[in-house]
Amino acid sequence: MYKVVGVRFKKTGKIYYFDPGDYLLEKGQYVIVETARGVEYGKIVVAMKEVGENDVVLPLKQVVRPADERDRIQVDENETESTRAFGIATDKIVEHSLEMKLVDVEYTFDRNKIIFYFTAEGRVDFRELVKDLAAIFRTRIELRQIGVRDEAKMLGGIGPCGRMLCCSTFLGDFEPVSIKMAKDQNLSLNPSKISGLCGRLMCCLKYENDEYEEARAHMPDIGETIRTPDGRGKVSGLNILERILQVELYEEQRILEYTLDEILQYESSVQ
Repeated sequence: MYKVVGVRFKKTGKIYYFDPGDYLLEKGQYVIVETARGVEYGKIVVAMKEVGENDVVLPLKQVVRPADERDRIQVDENETESTRAFGIATDKIVEHSLEMKLVDVEYTFDRNKIIFYFTAEGRVDFRELVKDLAAIFRTRIELRQIGVRDEAKMLGGIGPCGRMLCCSTFLGDFEPVSIKMAKDQNLSLNPSKISGLCGRLMCCLKYENDEYEEARAHMPDIGETIRTPDGRGKVSGLNILERILQVELYEEQRILEYTLDEILQYESSVQ
């Protein structure tokens, strides 16, 4: 078992585990840690606990130290410089006539690197841009192309439901979402109805999908012939969550509704 704390570097970013060492750290506290990107400033969002070897990436790095007020000031200064860098980089992109959209700029805590996040339709030759930016900022430059879902996560906004975007408020990772999920939930397949601000399928299609799959596993398929208390018929519609079937009776040529329990009880009684 390993003693760890969970640290997040952005409001809705991934959670990374670190060894707290000899420090007594609490949830909500800020710490300085060393990452693959360099020294970073993060917030403890998971209090100290013990986890198994399969739950961490070894070797586990230790927390360098708890953060103090000077570190907070440094973060504020970095954010100010990032805003300035965004304006400069935007002008340079226009100057080089590059087909790319700058989304965000971020300094690492120790200012050893500045990262420019951008979106683009395809590959972009930004070598001359990097040279210009390196000459201006005199530090390591990284241009990182991101997808439209990442862009929405960074910029935020209000979704079709009227609430702030899930990705920008609480989702740490993006999970795969498929059109099959919308079909299983009997949703309209109109792209404008099931797409988010990013233009991709809404993340919330995943939230209830497991419940629909579990309920769907116990129900017949549409078009399947079943026996009912009123005779044989074809399933013409399903209300999955309420476990209700619409059945078109062959002999009476009408559609009746039955609960799944009614169908199962009738089938067991005639067997």
